Amino acid sequence: MNKQILLVNLGSPKSLSKSDVREYLKEFLSDDYVMDLPKILQQFILRAFILPFRPSKTKEAYEKIWEKEGSPLIINTQKIATSLSEKTGWKVDIAMRYQEPSIREKVKKYKQRKINEVIVIPLYPHHAMSTTKTTNIEIDKIVSEEYPNLKVRYIEPFYNDPRYIDALSHSIKPYLNDLDKLVFSYHGIPERHLTKGDVVGDHCMKVENCCDINCKSSQSCYRSNVLATSKLTADQLELTDNQWMVSFQSRVSIMGPAWLKPYTDIEIDKLGENGMEKIGVVCPSFIADCLETLEEIEMQAKESFIESGGKELVYIPCLNNNPEFINALESIIEDAVV
Repeated sequence: MNKQILLVNLGSPKSLSKSDVREYLKEFLSDDYVMDLPKILQQFILRAFILPFRPSKTKEAYEKIWEKEGSPLIINTQKIATSLSEKTGWKVDIAMRYQEPSIREKVKKYKQRKINEVIVIPLYPHHAMSTTKTTNIEIDKIVSEEYPNLKVRYIEPFYNDPRYIDALSHSIKPYLNDLDKLVFSYHGIPERHLTKGDVVGDHCMKVENCCDINCKSSQSCYRSNVLATSKLTADQLELTDNQWMVSFQSRVSIMGPAWLKPYTDIEIDKLGENGMEKIGVVCPSFIADCLETLEEIEMQAKESFIESGGKELVYIPCLNNNPEFINALESIIEDAVV
């Protein structure tokens, strides 16, 4: 039976115009699962402190990585869709949680084509209210409004799936030669997102070594998920504990001071200052290369590491449409919908 697959990623501005960048930031940061503050306070901060200033800076960052065809995130997500479709014969679409191609337009298309079931894969390996939860809630809302008869089946985050770990490990292995340290850098989130996402309510950040305990709360906890991905991958690569570390990038201080630590930018500087000559950085919370990997890590972090005394920072690309990841994605989908 042929399948209709929808890959969903975060999104990008429609173009490099300042107005499009501003529109993207406004939509993204108005999401109550991203900037989870009381609505009045959220909008005050957004309109008074972020939108008047940040679009120019964000536009400059996008200009460094923008391709002729557009946003690298959308281009790389489409490559994943194309490779999965060519491998399986399935119909594979992409949509973005924010901006275009929009989820709503895809759902309208399915209604026109009388497609009665879609398998949705949010391209985030780890649970988080600012990624998987907001995506699933938005899709359910749009489906209820546009096409209530559409059956939606979600693929759960695959942070510890052996097939994903295999693909991630194999993508890292060619870059390990002569590294002093491998850094697993994940997108940061405010610590309060962990407690808000605690399905039990009294575990995350309330129990000692909470991430190490296998329970419902840790299984759906972002920090526990990323630590599990890192440990499983490091073990498969046969790395000793002092050969790898975990850190968190992309914090937005205006959303509050308590973000997951340690911070990637600070740790990378420390590694350079402490005599590390060559480090590798991989960003497993991102499946497709994007602004946060190509500009923040491959450009900014690399420059900062060298200025701090290091000699070489090796950026390890995201899985993108790596054939081993496409194989893994195919089998994960097959197992989930049997």
